[in-house]
Amino acid sequence: MSNNNYTAKNIQYLESIEHIRKRPSMYIGDININGLHHLLYELLDNSLDEYLEGYCNKIFIYINKNDTITIEDNGRGIPIDYHKKIKKTALELVLTKIGAGGKFDKSSYKISSGLHGVGLSCVNALSKLLKVTIYRNNYIYKQIYSKGKALTKLKILGKTKKTGTRITYTIDDNIFNYKIYNYNIIYNKLKEISFLNKGLKIYLYDKRIETKKKIYSKNGLKDYINYIDKEDKNNLVIKKDIIIKKNYKNIKIELIIRYRYNIKEIIISYVNNVKTIDGGTHITGFKRGLTKSFKTHLYLNNKYKNLNINKDKIKGKDIREGLICIITIKLSNPEFEGQTKTKLVNKNLTGLIEKVISTEINNYLEENPNNRKKLLDKIILSYKSRYAAIRAKEFVFNKNIKTYNKIGGIPGKLSDCSYDMPNKCEIFLVEGDSAGGTAKQGRDRKYQAILPLKGKILNVEKSIASKILNNDEIKNIFLALGVYLEKIKEKIKLNIKKLKYKKIIIMTDADVDGKHISSLILTFFYRYMKKLIEKGYIYVAKPPLYMIKFKKKKNYIWEELEKNKYIKKYKNKKIKIQRYKGLGEMNASQLWTTTMNPKTRKLKKIYIKNNEKSKKIFNILMGENVKPRKEFIIKNAKFAKIDI
Repeated sequence: MSNNNYTAKNIQYLESIEHIRKRPSMYIGDININGLHHLLYELLDNSLDEYLEGYCNKIFIYINKNDTITIEDNGRGIPIDYHKKIKKTALELVLTKIGAGGKFDKSSYKISSGLHGVGLSCVNALSKLLKVTIYRNNYIYKQIYSKGKALTKLKILGKTKKTGTRITYTIDDNIFNYKIYNYNIIYNKLKEISFLNKGLKIYLYDKRIETKKKIYSKNGLKDYINYIDKEDKNNLVIKKDIIIKKNYKNIKIELIIRYRYNIKEIIISYVNNVKTIDGGTHITGFKRGLTKSFKTHLYLNNKYKNLNINKDKIKGKDIREGLICIITIKLSNPEFEGQTKTKLVNKNLTGLIEKVISTEINNYLEENPNNRKKLLDKIILSYKSRYAAIRAKEFVFNKNIKTYNKIGGIPGKLSDCSYDMPNKCEIFLVEGDSAGGTAKQGRDRKYQAILPLKGKILNVEKSIASKILNNDEIKNIFLALGVYLEKIKEKIKLNIKKLKYKKIIIMTDADVDGKHISSLILTFFYRYMKKLIEKGYIYVAKPPLYMIKFKKKKNYIWEELEKNKYIKKYKNKKIKIQRYKGLGEMNASQLWTTTMNPKTRKLKKIYIKNNEKSKKIFNILMGENVKPRKEFIIKNAKFAKIDI
C-alpha cells in the first residue's frame, strides 16, 4: 500500500546537469548507438554555426584509440571572459548550464542549429572527462570537466596566433550501453555536412586504424544528389536538375530537384544543417507549392484539358512520383519538436515556402517549354498508373476467394487436382502452352495441378505497381494459389490462409531462356509472395539436359560432366544422344519420369539465406540500373555455365 504522507519532502528538484544524467534519452534520443553519436553531432553543430557566420572554414574530428572523441574548429573560440551576473566564465556557463549560449543573442549568431543551449552542457554532463582548449585573444586557455562540473579553473597555457575551440571528451560508460564509435556512421554524417556547406573543409582521423580523410564538396547539392542517385542517366525525365536558390524574408532556401521514370519519391530536408527526418512545416510548404504550380500548368494546357481529367483527381503524389529532392533552409528562429530536432514546427513557414516554391517552379515551367511538356507527361502517366492501381487493388485485396468468380474465377488455363488437401497437393507453373499441355497429360491428376504461363512474365523489379497487379499472368498466379494481398496497419501483407498447394514448382525449359523465365517468376515471388519462400513452399524443377540411348536402355542426364563420363564409358559403342532444349521435346511419359514423378525427379528448394544480400542481387540483376548489372556479370562471368 502506498504511503499517504505525501508532503513537500517527497518532491525532488534536480539541477540541470543532474537532470541530463538522470534522463539522458530526453536530450540525445537514447543511450545506444544513436545517442552515442548524437553527442558528437551536438559539438559539430557548434562548429558549423561558426562556419555559417563566416568565422570558420575547417573542422577536425579525431576518433582516438581509446574511443574518445576530439573535435576542433578554427572559429572564434568560445568566450572565456567573466560573466558578472552568473559569476562564472562564459566558457563554464555554456558547459554547465542548460539554456546558456550565444544562440539566443542574434548579434552573435544570425543562423544556428543549436537553439536550446543544451548541446555543450549535455555532452559535458554525459562525459566522465571533458577537456576544452580555447584559442582566443592570442592566448591558449584550458579547463577540465567531469560529469558536468569543472575539475580545474581556467588556465592560460601560452600564446598563439590561431583561433578556435578544441574539445576532447570521454563518455561516462556507466550511462551508455553502446561505447564504440562507428567510422562509417561518422563519415556519412560528415559527407552530408560537406554537401550542405560547400567549401567547408572537414578532416576525419581514425587513430584506431591510422586513417585520415579530407571531406569536401565543391558543388554542394549537385554533388549530393549525384552521391545518392547513381541510377542510369537514361532514366531521367529531364536531363538537367531543377535548382532553386532564394532569399525571402530572412530565410535562405536552396533545393535541387531531379525527376526519374520510376515510382520512388525521395525528399531529404535540412534546417540550419540539421536533418529533419520527420519533415515539418517547410516540407508541407514545399509539397503545396509544387502541387499548385504543376496543377496550374496542367489545366492551362489544352492538350491536358482534352484528357477530361478532373482537376481534383490529380494528387500531390502523382506530381512527386519519381522525384528526388534535397531541400535546405536557413533561418534565425527555427522551432523544432524536441532536442533531437527531427521535425520543424514553425507555423508561419508553410505559407512562405509554398509561395517561394510555387513562384519559382512556375517561372521554370514558363521558361523551359520542352522540359515542361516532359514533366507534365510524366505526371499524367503517374496519375493513370495510380488510378489503374486502385482498380487492380480492388482485385488483389479481395478477401473472399469465392468473389473472384465475378472477375473471372479460377484461371481458365488451370488444370486443378482432385484432392483438396494443401499439404499433399502441388502445382506446376509451366513455361508455355505446349509444355503445359504435355504436363497435363503426364501428371497425376489426384494431387498435381498445372498452370501454363504465357512466355516471359512481367519483370516486377522494373514495373510500376499498377502494371504488375493488372498483368493477366500475375493475376492468374494469385487466383490459382488462392492467396491475396491485404492491408494490415498500413502495411501490405500476403494472406495465405486459403493457400491450395504447399508445393509450388516452377518448371521451365533447361535453356538460357528457361532460366530467365524462372528468374522472372522467382523475382515475383520474392517481391510479392516472400512468405511462400520463407515457408519453404517454392521449388524449381530440374528437367534433364540429355537423353542417351544405348541399345534399348534410356539414360537421362542432368549435368554436362555426367554426360561426358557417360560418353567416355561407351567410347567405342553406338549411342544416341538427344539434347532437350525445351520441355515440349519430351512426351508426357518422359516428362513424368524425369521431372514430375516424386520418386525420380530432381527439385531445387528455394530459401532465403541472407535477406539483405538477396534484395541487393535481385535489384542488380533484375532492376532498371544497367551499370551495376554489367559490373556483376563481368565479375562473375567465369562462374557461368552457358549452353549456346
